[in-house]
Amino acid sequence: MKKKLLISVFVAFLLFPCFSLKAQRNQLERPKVVIGIVVDQMRWDYLYRFYNRYEEGGFKRLLNQGFSFENTFINYVPSYTAVGHTVIYTGSVPAITGIVGNNWINQLTGEEWYCTEDPTVETIGSSGSVGQMSPKRMLVTTVTDELRLATNFRGKVVGVSLKDRASILPAGHSPSGAFWYDNRTSDFITSSYYMNELPQWVQAFNNRDIPQELMNQEWSTLYPIETYIQSSDDNVSWEGTFSGEKEPTFPHDLAQIFKRDKGAIRSTPFGNTLTLKFAQAAIEGYQLGEDNITDFLTVNLASTDYVGHKFGPNSIEVEDTYLRLDQDLAHFFDALDEKFGKGNYLVFLTADHAGAHSTGFMQKHKLPSGDEKLGDLQQNLNKYLSKRFQGDKLVRSFINDHVVYDMDKVQDAELDFDLVKEATVEFLKKQPVIQFAVDIERIGEAPIPEPIKTKIINGYNYKRTGAVVFIPNSGWMNGNATGTTHGTWTPYDSHIPLVFMGWGIEQGTSHRHVRMSDIAPTIAALLHIQMGSGNVGTPLVEVLD
Repeated sequence: MKKKLLISVFVAFLLFPCFSLKAQRNQLERPKVVIGIVVDQMRWDYLYRFYNRYEEGGFKRLLNQGFSFENTFINYVPSYTAVGHTVIYTGSVPAITGIVGNNWINQLTGEEWYCTEDPTVETIGSSGSVGQMSPKRMLVTTVTDELRLATNFRGKVVGVSLKDRASILPAGHSPSGAFWYDNRTSDFITSSYYMNELPQWVQAFNNRDIPQELMNQEWSTLYPIETYIQSSDDNVSWEGTFSGEKEPTFPHDLAQIFKRDKGAIRSTPFGNTLTLKFAQAAIEGYQLGEDNITDFLTVNLASTDYVGHKFGPNSIEVEDTYLRLDQDLAHFFDALDEKFGKGNYLVFLTADHAGAHSTGFMQKHKLPSGDEKLGDLQQNLNKYLSKRFQGDKLVRSFINDHVVYDMDKVQDAELDFDLVKEATVEFLKKQPVIQFAVDIERIGEAPIPEPIKTKIINGYNYKRTGAVVFIPNSGWMNGNATGTTHGTWTPYDSHIPLVFMGWGIEQGTSHRHVRMSDIAPTIAALLHIQMGSGNVGTPLVEVLD
């Protein structure tokens, strides 16, 4: 009898952890709030290029307390802003989401659209078309939509950015609000898609005139300029200038620049400061994280993109922008700690795309580069097709590295479209600037290596992209004499940071190859909610329990 009792006690002891685990799962746990931070045009190597100059509370905190996926790549082309934000939050690809670029031309009708353009809605907080925006051209749901659905719309979702598209697309179809910056008024505004008037807290924020306060100064380097050894000289030919400047050098007289153009704050590090201040105001205004229902705040830090476009990745301006952003992030994380408590909120930081070195920089250092203009190439192609088929200007555009045809002209001339595409590919392959060209319907048989082939397929949408796709050479820039741009499949455009920190995340690093489209299903898995309706990504198990 005593022996049976001992066995029963022993079995119960072995099973106790199972009973305990089951009890724990009876109560679903989620973070108070999820905060997605997308740093526009952030190359992965910025995490480490400036690492020794970062302070403890910003990027270093993310890396030293969070989990970093060191080999995260964009898995489509082209690598543009609207596309990146959409893929991050849908877990899908442009072929499915319909967001194939910042702008596109409908292959069937010839209509050109901006990604969030919506003439059926009105501007709220300003005038004109700056607020006539909505997410209706995005064809699938986001993880933020799915949180709204999972909580019966009790969980709040708010999108914040200087850019309309970078606020609207991450926040999804049914958020509590989405807000962006108006260059004319220097206010944050929205659309009647979301609300009929600005909330009182937004009006109060705008009345503080923080942009004027931030720009009423010189932009000098945060540290002595001679210590910026990771950057090129201050005065080089491949950097752009602000309006009214003669040279691209420090200090930049922001007060005078802002007087001429209120949108100029975008191209300074203080645009990020403004965005994070507004994000904190949104947390208070919507009372995010103050109940037991998870909320979601999407934050795009766009000034890194504008500074990069103007000055290029190797400029002192870019280095200074990241050092200042590091401080801004540290202040932001401290505010989150105070508001919610460490470990009670979940943060992830990534980028919508990266960026190439400036053409002049590459040429100086004998790196592969080129700056031929696509407009010239398009004209030459039209001349070539005209001689072959007796049709004038058969090609409408080279938008998003797709050849978009004027289908009315093709049909009116009774041309064999397959032959037109074949001639196009033949012409493009002979151009020095082009590495690959393919009729998308024949891509299966084309000698294009992976992962380029899959990226082309993932970026193709029959109604919103052209019938022929081309891939430029590495280092090619579309006539950009100063600053930089992005859009290609190459690692300098597609290798992005991805770090999770906070609720449920243990410190660590992974060097396996992951995709941008894996971010949204990972968030969905952490929250125990459905993934988006177009999801093709896979949860990153390293950060899951």
